Amino acid sequence: MRRALKASARALFGTRAGLRWLHLILGGALLMPYWLVGTVIVGPVVGAKSLFSDSLALQFGAYAIALPTAAVTALFFPLTRPLAVGLAKALCGVPAERFAEGPARSRAARLRASGWFTLHAGIGALISGATLALPPFAVSLMVLPFFPALRGRLELPHYPAWQLALFPFAGVAMLIALAGCAAAAGALLARQAPVLLGPTPADRLAAAERRATELAERNRLARELHDSVGHALSAVTLQAGAARRVLDSDPGFVREALAAIEETTRRTVGELDSVLGLLRQDDDNTTQLDGPTLDTLDGLLARSGVPVSLSADGDLAAVPAPVSREAYRIVQEGLSNALRHAGASPVTLWIALRGEELEIMMENPLPDTAPVVRPGGGRGVRGIAERAALLGGRAQAGAQGAVWLLCARLPLGGDR
Repeated sequence: MRRALKASARALFGTRAGLRWLHLILGGALLMPYWLVGTVIVGPVVGAKSLFSDSLALQFGAYAIALPTAAVTALFFPLTRPLAVGLAKALCGVPAERFAEGPARSRAARLRASGWFTLHAGIGALISGATLALPPFAVSLMVLPFFPALRGRLELPHYPAWQLALFPFAGVAMLIALAGCAAAAGALLARQAPVLLGPTPADRLAAAERRATELAERNRLARELHDSVGHALSAVTLQAGAARRVLDSDPGFVREALAAIEETTRRTVGELDSVLGLLRQDDDNTTQLDGPTLDTLDGLLARSGVPVSLSADGDLAAVPAPVSREAYRIVQEGLSNALRHAGASPVTLWIALRGEELEIMMENPLPDTAPVVRPGGGRGVRGIAERAALLGGRAQAGAQGAVWLLCARLPLGGDR
């Protein structure tokens, strides 16, 4: 019983109930300008001598005009929804993820926001009026039995003592009833908030498109990091290992290996700065990634750490920049895979223009033993396929007999 009483008291007078009550009073304040306009219109009709007359016809007539006026105003004011969402998040006790973000753009979203504004202001005005009127009256009832002079001043009829003893209980009952009405109205608004202020199908579609765009951009940057930094680390690891083995017997080779490591890391730091710079940019229109192209392919092959035999057919300088950048990265990842899994085995590379396509083929001998599978590895081949698919092309890689073969075809008209 005690637990039930505590739960009831918390529901009527707890922090959440108080915040929702405040939310309702704010709704009444939002309706006040429309109500004043309504009194100006209704006052002459009902013959009210003052805009603040206690005439019920004036009060409810102005209320009847204020509600549709507020609804129309909210319908054509897109910022109604974010303002309403801000209030509801703070005061209604509804999880923030259940609300829509941003102004209402679609017709359905504006209708919902208008419905919420009207409901909030309409119920809030009634609760606000009751909050202003009932407490003074209830307190008067509670003190009347103890002040005979006050009863005389109010010219009240004579009440028997047992009836006067009921007056304080009636006052307390009024206050409890007011709190109950406010709690019920607040709970109603809390239930309707996700319905009227939640995302519409158009909002969900727009959010899904934003997430897809962000995910595609994140994957693109991840591919750039994987291909550039991964290739550099593989080359540096191979060169450092070779230098360590001949450290005492071939100092000249060690110096060349250290110079190659220095050059590789210097270039990789530059590419890493470029990619990290994109991560710090807030403007989606400035996220165009300018990376190496096929024009710098000779440098890549020279510092790849593996012997490469290149056969090129066609004017590679004429390849569009977006296609050329992706082709460079595909070759770079292919070399990284060969270096990582086949060591210093020779690689044969063919690059040719075939009509409206750029064809890339790369092969290297398979190692005698199966390569060690790294935890979380395998992203390179998948990244090659993603790069080709984004340009409208295709790529595949796998064992073909005694060699590992990579083949990619990129349309020259592909753009990102």
